[in-house]
Amino acid sequence: MASETLLARISDYANRPNPYPLYAELREAGPVVRQADGSCLIGTYHEIAALLHDPRMSAEPRGRTDSSSPEETRRPPFLRLDDPEHHRLRTLTMRPFGPPHSPGRIDAMRGEIAHITGELIEALRDRERIDVVDDFAYPLPITVICRLMGVPREDEALFQGWTDVIVASADIGPEEDTTERDKAGLQARLEMGGYLVDLAEQRRGRPTGDMLSDFVNEPDPALRLTDEELAETTILLFIAGHETTVNLITNGVLTLLRRPDELDRLRGEPGLLPRAVEEMLRYEPPVHMRERIPLADIDVAGTTIPEGTSVVLALASGSRDPKRFHEPDRFDPTRPDNEHFGFGSGIHLCYGAPLARIEAETALGALLPHLGTASLVQDPPPYRQNAMLRGPRHLPIQL
Repeated sequence: MASETLLARISDYANRPNPYPLYAELREAGPVVRQADGSCLIGTYHEIAALLHDPRMSAEPRGRTDSSSPEETRRPPFLRLDDPEHHRLRTLTMRPFGPPHSPGRIDAMRGEIAHITGELIEALRDRERIDVVDDFAYPLPITVICRLMGVPREDEALFQGWTDVIVASADIGPEEDTTERDKAGLQARLEMGGYLVDLAEQRRGRPTGDMLSDFVNEPDPALRLTDEELAETTILLFIAGHETTVNLITNGVLTLLRRPDELDRLRGEPGLLPRAVEEMLRYEPPVHMRERIPLADIDVAGTTIPEGTSVVLALASGSRDPKRFHEPDRFDPTRPDNEHFGFGSGIHLCYGAPLARIEAETALGALLPHLGTASLVQDPPPYRQNAMLRGPRHLPIQL
């Protein structure tokens, strides 16, 4: 029965500080491990990679309602859509974000990201104890994404409450009554989407150079997002643009403080930082699981998964699969051939990965000089409830 409750055990908050022994158990029991609630759990690298690239695996949520309520029939963001609609919306969203239409937008933000990081570091200068999450890892990416989108500074604080509720509503776990959680998530999406559409509308015909402005001032009517698409797309960009980066930075600091030798090595060789960030994405990734639904019966390593079954891909387990990575439980900032699942894979590869990499490298590079004599106040630290987006809720350190 133990393997049939692995998802419940992984989702149990008691195992949040260290789910990796459970992932090892999953790989031993797999590749396909049926769960008591009827879902299938997969944690081996090659099977996950194949399924992420398989067009028969749907990203669209189960139970799409037929209700006539406009609130309940809102379309999900492109992250939760299949092609061709996923491709259409992702392509339209990329126009003001990256190549080929806006090739320099993210790279041009390096200076501003460094400036924001410097301001946050300066504010910590005389502190003996800080919370890496509240004082640094959270304010950096939320400030960056707000500047990118064009949200006024005085409104930045609005987004923490909305995103906390939305992220909680998207968690993956064994079957339970999620009615209230889903209702709260929907309300937060309506409020956040309404705010962003209203803000974008203020820029129509009056371009301001930010992404909201670019969306509503697209000259080709065929390439414009509808208000509903704009709302869902910008919500996705906000959540993906900061939630995962908070965890990436915080997990990175925690990993280095637990490994003084590697911390000293990076302080002496800051040129290793880009590769170290890739190893952090493999070793302590911000996203641990993704759900997919097969559109037809599908064979995985000799096991038939019926059409419509919930398939949970344990990405963090795949990134520690010894059949793919040498000594996978060792943190190695010089690791070669590091094709991890930190940003997923396939057509849903993380849209904001280039921005997240710049933010993490800049943040950790600025923190490194201050971490030489730092120590963890609490280990393990308190973690967020969310099993899918895993990271410390607080990370108090003594400077």
